[in-house]
Order: sequence, then C-alpha cells, then structure tokens
Amino acid sequence: MPSFDIVSRTDLQEVENAVQGIRREIGQRFDFKGSKCAIERKEQELILLAADDFKLKQMHDLLATYLARRKVDARALEYGKPEEASGGTLRQTVKIRNGIDQETAKSISKAIRDSKLKVQAAIQGDELRVSGKKRDDLQAVIALCREMKVDLPLQYVNFRD
Repeated sequence: MPSFDIVSRTDLQEVENAVQGIRREIGQRFDFKGSKCAIERKEQELILLAADDFKLKQMHDLLATYLARRKVDARALEYGKPEEASGGTLRQTVKIRNGIDQETAKSISKAIRDSKLKVQAAIQGDELRVSGKKRDDLQAVIALCREMKVDLPLQYVNFRD
C-alpha cells in the first residue's frame, strides 16, 4: 500500500551557517559599528541582542535574508517578545521549530479527511503518515497540503509504493 510522510524539519547546520554569516556582517556594517549587537545559537533557539529597536529590526531582516540564501524557510522560526536586557539593550529569543505540533497535525488530518480522497492520515509523534491504495490519491493529498495555509514549512518524504 503506497504511503508517504508529511514532516517539518529544519536543517540546523544551515541555520548555524546563516548565524555565522550574520555575525560577520554585524562586524563589518557601518550602522552596527560600536553597538552592542550579537546573535548566538543554543540548540533549538537563537538569541538576538540589539542596542535598540531599530537594530533589532535590522537583525530580523538579516536573519530572513541569510536563511533564504541557505534555503531555510523563515516560517520555521517563532519570534518571542523582545525583553529589556542589561545596559539598555534588547534581547529576543527566536525558537527554531522542528516537527509538526499536535494542533497543526489535527487540522491537516481533518482537511485530508474532508477532501473525500480515499486515503488515511495517521499522526505519528511529530509527523503525519498518509497511506492509500492509489498513488494519484497520495499526489492529490500533497497538492491539497501545499494549497493549505499552514504556518510551518512542510516536506513530503518517504514516498513508497
């Protein structure tokens, strides 16, 4: 019976490469000279440290640009609320999302059921397994998921006949 998995994975090595590029650019750019701006990565999160709100927005733009260059979808990031840090600076935590949360998985599964295609969608941890008798039905499910407005980047892997 043909099947495939719907997953949401973020390549952490590419995120690390983007962070290194941002660090280099912060060191070289004129508008960041002499300011207390930094970015660091700890496991599944990024910590942005900026001198003021304008520089924090600039760092958001840099992050989006460098992630796009590395083919990492910016929807995989979840921005926290900026907090006051020592020395009058701002600190913001950005979580890197890996896997599909239960609520999103349920909504995708419900949309697949409502489409009246002859497939089954099963939630397995942080991914969805879709199986059906016909390969065409599975491809229709992929097309349906691409049309859905999901705030996560989705990948379709492990397609088996």
